Amino acid sequence: MNEEQLESREVHCPYCDTPFDLLVDLSQGSHATWEDCPRCCAPIQLRIEVSPISGELDSLALGRDDDVL
Repeated sequence: MNEEQLESREVHCPYCDTPFDLLVDLSQGSHATWEDCPRCCAPIQLRIEVSPISGELDSLALGRDDDVL
């Protein structure tokens, strides 16, 4: 993990709507991963899209464990 390529985004849990800061590692490029809600511990799907040209975050989608992202 490269600390220079970490970006913080405020997001809301799709289960309990708790806001929290999510650190996104842009050095991994576009990818899908999981993160647990810090309040309700529910599994949150993350779809992270990173621009191959600029290396910046293009989009961030969150979903419940049974959502199709």
